[in-house]
Amino acid sequence: MQTKANERNSEMRDTELDEELAGILTAISVVSKRLAKKLLALQRQNESAGEGGASDGQDE
Repeated sequence: MQTKANERNSEMRDTELDEELAGILTAISVVSKRLAKKLLALQRQNESAGEGGASDGQDE
């Protein structure tokens, strides 16, 4: 009887952890998307200002 109760508690904790992990990964995804948009906007701004040359600072 105790074993089944422990299994249920373990399953509930696993489900809760899975849901928490899914939430964390979703938040990371949202932040990554925002950062990518900001980087793209900054790149476009630099290109329109005539600074779109080699990004590593090396001249060819």
